[in-house]
Order: sequence, then structure tokens, then C-alpha cells
Amino acid sequence: MDRLEMWLKAHPKVPKPEGGERVQKHYDCRKCYDTGVIIFVQDGYTVMRNCSCYEVKRAKELMEKSELSEEFLKKSFDSFDTKKEPVLINAKNKAVNYVKNFKKNRHSRHNSIMFGGQPGCGKTHLGTAICSSLMDMGIPVIYMPYRNTMTKIKQHILDETVYSSELGRYMDAPVLYIDDLLKGKLTETDVNVMYELINYRYMNNLPLIISTEKDLEGLLVFDEAIGSRIIEMCKDNIALIKGKKFNYRMSKLAGRITA
Repeated sequence: MDRLEMWLKAHPKVPKPEGGERVQKHYDCRKCYDTGVIIFVQDGYTVMRNCSCYEVKRAKELMEKSELSEEFLKKSFDSFDTKKEPVLINAKNKAVNYVKNFKKNRHSRHNSIMFGGQPGCGKTHLGTAICSSLMDMGIPVIYMPYRNTMTKIKQHILDETVYSSELGRYMDAPVLYIDDLLKGKLTETDVNVMYELINYRYMNNLPLIISTEKDLEGLLVFDEAIGSRIIEMCKDNIALIKGKKFNYRMSKLAGRITA
């Protein structure tokens, strides 16, 4: 028994190739019938490959295992409260339009989006809503919480194999969501690692979704080469939210304390 036959025996729900008998039930994916693989006959041999839904499912699993809470994973555009503030309305509109035009702009130079400024204003909410919308469209998104991910990557910087593997996952992601970019104490190593990551994605037109407390000047002060690439990739898809009044996380906390 070859490896394919052994795999098929271990996965009896996999549909047979060439229109074989299938169990009639509801499936999320009608291509692979929720198995993650497609089996077909090629040159007289039965072969299998990953279905297009596989990477999306994998991305969702990684998102669910990330540091984003279950509550945040449920964030949507509909649940984002603009409080009739023009700045927040603008940020939400940019997020919605980014998703709407994503497929058209995906491989262009200006295929990314950034939310910058005040903590607690909803940057991660909008970033997560974009991720969920793209994955619902069948587009995999990898989540990168900046501070913890960079700590992990820097721990392996002297081990080239592990370092390349860790960083490569984010370099080659179809879409990369960097949450809290440049959060925490920054070192020369941060500059080197981030240049390698951002420049690779810049050169290969790979989209970025970014949330950060930095404004445009702050990005350029950190490193002009990195900042200018991010700004060019995002271009008109940049929303800056400044002012303590937009820190709704603190407002909610203060309300609970005084209640």
C-alpha cells in the first residue's frame, strides 16, 4: 500500500477522484468537501494537492491561537462605533473601502493600509475587522503582534536556520497584519529585522495591514528607509487618530471606576 492509499484509508470522508461517490451533506468548501485536499487523476496517477481553502483555514487557526482575545476576533465594521467623530468615520471608511478594492489593488504598489496614533481608539478593532473580511473572501492573513514576535525572532538571530524560518513566515505571508508596530523599547536589531521584512514585502508587492502608535514622522524617525516604504505602500490608506479623547479604552475604565 503506497502513502496515498494509506492516507485515503485514514481519511474516509475524502471524496473520490473523478466524480466518485460522495456523501450528501453541507460543506463549507465544495471543491474539497472540507478535507483541505483535492484528489484528481493526472497522467494515469491519482494525486492530491492542498485545496485553495487550506491556507485560509490555516490562517484562521493561527489567528485564533494568537494573542487576540476571542472578543477581538468577533470585531466587525458594524460593531465599530465612530461616535459621529469625523476622524473615526474617516478611519472606518478607509478600512471598508480597502476591503472593497482589495482584489483590484492587491498586486499594486499601494496595496496596504495603516492606522496610527492614539492608544485605545480602535486601531486593532479595524485591523481585525479587515482580516476577518479578507479571510471570508478566501484570502489568508497572518497576524503578527509586534512586540512578542520581535522578541522571539531576536532570540534566534544567531541561529540562521531558525531565524530564517521564523522571519520567513511573516515575509511570505499573502497578507500580513502587524499589530502595534514599533511598540516598546526599540534597538538597532529592530531596525535590521524590520528592514529585512518590510523591504522584502515592498519589493514583492505583498500587502500590509498595520496598527501603530506612531505617526508618519515617528515612522521616519525610527528609520527613514522603513518608514518611507510603509508610507508609499499605504499612500491614501493612512488613518491617523490623535488626541486623548479618542482613548475609549481608558474612558470605559474611568467610567467603571467612578460608577
